[in-house]
Amino acid sequence: MLAEKIEPQLGRRSFLRKSGLAAGGVASLAALAPFSSLAEEEQSTPRAIPQDNRQAATSTQSLSRQFARWIFGLRYEDLPSAVIDRAKGVTLQALTSALLGSQLPAGQEAVRLMLEEEAGVRGGATVMVNGARVTKGGAAFANSEMMLAGGKYDTFRMLTHPGTSIVPSALVAAEVQGASGREFVTGLAAGYEVMERMAADFIPTVMARGFHAGPVFGIFGAAVAAAKIMRFTENQITDTIGLCVNLAGGNLESAALREGAAARNAMLAVLLAKQGHPGGETALEGKAGFYHAYAGNNRGQLTYSFVGDTQTSMPKITTNLGKEWIFLETLYRIYSISGYNIAHIDVTAKLCEEHNIRYEDVDRVEAVVNWLETQYPSPAFPTRREDIGEAKPGSTRYYSAYGAVKRGFPLLPTGADPPEVLDLMKRVTIIPSHDMPLFAPRITIFTKDGKSYTKQATGREFIWDFSEEARRIREVIPGLPISGKRFEEIIATCLGLGQQERADRLTQLTLKENASAALADLAGA
Repeated sequence: MLAEKIEPQLGRRSFLRKSGLAAGGVASLAALAPFSSLAEEEQSTPRAIPQDNRQAATSTQSLSRQFARWIFGLRYEDLPSAVIDRAKGVTLQALTSALLGSQLPAGQEAVRLMLEEEAGVRGGATVMVNGARVTKGGAAFANSEMMLAGGKYDTFRMLTHPGTSIVPSALVAAEVQGASGREFVTGLAAGYEVMERMAADFIPTVMARGFHAGPVFGIFGAAVAAAKIMRFTENQITDTIGLCVNLAGGNLESAALREGAAARNAMLAVLLAKQGHPGGETALEGKAGFYHAYAGNNRGQLTYSFVGDTQTSMPKITTNLGKEWIFLETLYRIYSISGYNIAHIDVTAKLCEEHNIRYEDVDRVEAVVNWLETQYPSPAFPTRREDIGEAKPGSTRYYSAYGAVKRGFPLLPTGADPPEVLDLMKRVTIIPSHDMPLFAPRITIFTKDGKSYTKQATGREFIWDFSEEARRIREVIPGLPISGKRFEEIIATCLGLGQQERADRLTQLTLKENASAALADLAGA
């Protein structure tokens, strides 16, 4: 207490001077070094306000406080079996995507940047596939960018891909902390749940204001997962969330930085909170807080919504937290295409299979879909209209035709498009509807003999258990930079995370069997 009287609060200037952040802004490369220096300053000045007294000044718990209290108390034993299974599955999906993305220009560019700026850092974390050590933020950035490049990630309500920011940050935290598989799974589940609750009703509205909802909300999930794995206190988690409000970002017009930046900034928020930097108790719902800034108000008024209702509420965000898991709505985007198109492939394929419909039999196809799926990324400024204009490869009409012709879609790139697909896509009609749920098209195939066949999707076609995820994702093995045997080790380790002493074994398993080969490949790229 004497120290608190002498220095009641660590001032901004003294904090920046001590942490090494004064040399540059968050967005500059000069700010890369603090990720290392922050990690080394574990014995920092005590926080000014005692841990057990800060909330006493407010009568109602803030959203950040409610989240933090739940996160702090969450145990592996509290997690439903379905949540544990999904956490293992999304981890496998993200790792697979990073392996694929490590071979693609966007992933290699991110790794090269981090190696050029951060090679030789002390106390950092590992870049997947090549094994280089960079800062914690740098590793989260590079690994996230590889996951994005690989295209095999998860999807929540069309426009966010939680795993591309949460999984890389969680793996960095697990490596730094020496965390067990159970701690990793618990942190991952907390990160997904917080991010998706924050985002659920607000995604279309945030997008309509020009922000990309993926990184804007992704930073919170990434930071929460890392903070939980690093065993933060309730107050430290509250601060972490508040600091994320200052670091969240992502713009649709630019679209230049997405979840990689969110993962990197999440680690900055985590390390600042670890040093004792305050984040702001009501940073989410306050009058000038996150929701006011990104959604336009803090009253739950929406510009757009998936189902037409333009009013939600702040209390709904944390209602039944820990009892109802929105995390379980996360879909596997098994095909490297826009998430709203994945169901068109499988549902159309299944309809043809059930009724033995061949390409030669098809006269035309109709698909009734959620209206927002036809105006990407937002009705406020759509850059892609799926319901009008000419059908092109990569459009919803193309994927519906592909499902009908090939009864599936490849997980790895193939050669030229089948001519039958290019022909049939011209006879596919997309009908927008305000009544259809997301990812749940109603497909009707009209055959040349005058009959019609309809199948209504459930929206849950791409929600499955770990064993189905492992079965389906194995199709990418020929395209991986590691052996099939090593990939099977990754699958087994994900499945057995509950018994794994160290979760960062997953990162080590992504490394090429000949580690020097990875660096050579990168140098020659």
